[in-house]
Amino acid sequence: MVLFKGLYVALVTPMTEAYEVDFQRLYEISDWLIGEGVNGLIPCGSLGEYATLTPNERAKVVETVIEAAQGRVPVVVGTGAPSTKSVVQWAEHAKNAGANGLMALPPINYKPTEGEIIAHYEALSKIGLPIIAYNNPRDYSTDLTPKLLAKLAKLDNIVGVKEFSGDIRRVHAILEETNLEVLIGVDNLAMEGPMCGATGWIAGVPNALPAEGIRLFNLAREGRIHEAMPLYRKLLPLFHYDAEPQLVQAIKYMMALAGQPVGPTRPPRLPLSETEYGAIKEAFFRAVQPIGKE
Repeated sequence: MVLFKGLYVALVTPMTEAYEVDFQRLYEISDWLIGEGVNGLIPCGSLGEYATLTPNERAKVVETVIEAAQGRVPVVVGTGAPSTKSVVQWAEHAKNAGANGLMALPPINYKPTEGEIIAHYEALSKIGLPIIAYNNPRDYSTDLTPKLLAKLAKLDNIVGVKEFSGDIRRVHAILEETNLEVLIGVDNLAMEGPMCGATGWIAGVPNALPAEGIRLFNLAREGRIHEAMPLYRKLLPLFHYDAEPQLVQAIKYMMALAGQPVGPTRPPRLPLSETEYGAIKEAFFRAVQPIGKE
């Protein structure tokens, strides 16, 4: 049985102009995304600026999203933190708050040994919630290769992987070498991922365009490529921003363009240049034009 099927949005964290977390907007956008048909929500991932949140803010972000979901969709909580002890504490908080699963990076502060990676996930597995291991060798020193994932898959609660390497061949290798669910983790493989066997997509740009993301993923998963291709090509210029270091600024701006403003990013993330915002705006309005009208 696939636990985390379909499109899961890696949520942004709304901020006021004074850089305070806007919990009311977080509740509202969570409710809106569920109404649009997303399959699940993921607070406190990289897109959610988790590393800039105070402990009290981070706890309340998780609690707010779970409250907004009201059991309608699963909530999978990001557990990224500097130490295994902190990761386990955030996992315990998520479980006590009513989360349905965890999205867990390997150790993030340095290049760990294989034994340290396995021990890290062993500690997390003891919490008892299903875990999606998060492979992001673009931004962190660890690459959860298919062979390493095969070892992690032997742990009781490791059920899936968010695959963010950007190499579509990884999907095939993971499915061949493990029994893990694969959730494509980078938006610009949102069509290729489900075509190659990914059963889920942990998405960024669908914070702003959920209906389009859901349609694209379902078409690709069903093999309706001739229908998926025109939509994918329209969205692809936006999807490329999800793989850039400034993804948070870009996606928050897309949400403003979509009529769902969520405020600024918290420093050290600064606003983009007018040129960059102009390029995003042009790509956004081209993407939302009806097929054949752009």
